[in-house]
Amino acid sequence: MNKKDIELKNLLDIEVANRNNECELTLERPDPLFIAKRHNDEYISLICALFAYGKASLIIKFLDSLDFSLLNKDEQSIRKSFEKHYYRFQNSKDIQEFFIALSRLKKQTTLNELFVEKYKINNNVCEGIDNIISKINEINPHTSQGYKFLLGSNFKRDKQNSIKQVGNAAYKRWFMYLRWMVRKDNLDMGLWQGVSSEDLLMPLDTHTFNVSNKLGLISRKNCDLYASYLLTTKLKQFDKNDPIKYDFALYRIGQEKIMELKD
Repeated sequence: MNKKDIELKNLLDIEVANRNNECELTLERPDPLFIAKRHNDEYISLICALFAYGKASLIIKFLDSLDFSLLNKDEQSIRKSFEKHYYRFQNSKDIQEFFIALSRLKKQTTLNELFVEKYKINNNVCEGIDNIISKINEINPHTSQGYKFLLGSNFKRDKQNSIKQVGNAAYKRWFMYLRWMVRKDNLDMGLWQGVSSEDLLMPLDTHTFNVSNKLGLISRKNCDLYASYLLTTKLKQFDKNDPIKYDFALYRIGQEKIMELKD
């Protein structure tokens, strides 16, 4: 590493150490992980992660309104309970069908098992995510614009049947979910087995993307899947076994505007 990278690594390592405590997760400092950790469950955590778009305080307000115990109840109860629920692009029907899909899936398997089934072939996290998306769509077919936005589409592949790196969405919420499930520290829950933290990809939201560009970690105009690959590759120079440990720190740096960043 050059001198600039060493200085940047030291700066980020300090931020990671300072942020690695549960005081970062409060109603005053809203983050969907705050709700997910309250339940410590892979299915509830997925709901928290996939609805994690928009203003953080409104995300928390919506998640707090959900009765997660419905995942273990009958489908009629799910439909009745969510008759008046909606969140931005998702109407009540979308929320009902999403809970029903997860309820059915939960009776059959774990998300960990579904993910590892495809991930283990080439240690590719995108393949693991793709398998979960496919199973959710298969177990309860439902289509709408809002539902597709919530769940995401299956990844596009090239002629060799490999997932394309350029031109796809960043899948930020899925990558964040994997961070919660795979990593284990004072923030992330580490509920899953059989997945290595070195294979995770950076969850690029607007804050993280802008901060990473301004710090010189990446140089890219589009916040897409390839940008996640580029940033992850760069951060592997700082910690090859756990590059995603820098995610929360980068997010908070951007969210809180705690340092003067210059182009």
